[in-house]
Amino acid sequence: LANLHEVTGRNVICYYSGWLQKPGIIEAMIDDNDKNGLMTTINKMDRSKGLDIVLHTPGGETAAVESIVDYLRSCFGTDMRAIVPLMAMSGGTMIACACKSIVMGNQSSLGPVDPQFRGVPAHGILEEFKDAHDAIKHDPSTIPVWQPIIAKYTPTLVGECQKSVDWAKELVRGWLETGMFKDDPDPSIKVEQIVEGLTDHAWTKSHSRHLSIKTCSEELGLTVEELEKDDKLQDAVLSLHHAYMHTLARTSTIKIIENHLGAAFVIAIAQ
Repeated sequence: LANLHEVTGRNVICYYSGWLQKPGIIEAMIDDNDKNGLMTTINKMDRSKGLDIVLHTPGGETAAVESIVDYLRSCFGTDMRAIVPLMAMSGGTMIACACKSIVMGNQSSLGPVDPQFRGVPAHGILEEFKDAHDAIKHDPSTIPVWQPIIAKYTPTLVGECQKSVDWAKELVRGWLETGMFKDDPDPSIKVEQIVEGLTDHAWTKSHSRHLSIKTCSEELGLTVEELEKDDKLQDAVLSLHHAYMHTLARTSTIKIIENHLGAAFVIAIAQ
């Protein structure tokens, strides 16, 4: 971490989750407790140096993501850069979109921003309801086919799904307009392309889809810095990444939030 700070001259916070090593652990997700870790690691920083946040996360609660971004921006404004050595999915992608740029390598991935309900994408639920509505309207005899499928959902679920999708879009749109594209005289077209791409389940196909550096920069239009273009930065980032991967694999640690000054917030699980 200190080495990465020396290379960039910026504040560095690593946010690492062990969801790949310990699947199914709820503590691996982004939640409100993470703000305690960020408060611990931001304390005593020279905030004028901005922030590089190294992200490795499957995502988590939209409310927690919103609160975390609000807190980070209250400390560093929009002088934040996301570094993604491997994967920053869902809520991690939302945090990255709140930064002025995203550093990615050929191995790096972002993910779709589609809220989940009981592990099912909200977009998928909305699409299924629409398919059922259209099929039954066209041919009422299909009601017995759709009835058991629709019966598994509660009456208010469709409305909640739509609200969650709209909420995610609103957050990402606002962060892009005030951060990554704040100096663009007319950012609306670029921003909408990114928002629709990240939240369109019909395009992304799956919540777990991996969006490569090429997809993020060329198809979506995000401001992406190529990690391979800076040898010193690449070596510092990947050395740090492999150290965290080893720690998460060999210990009971499920989440690490740590800065270049040595302050750390670590969550471990009982084994």
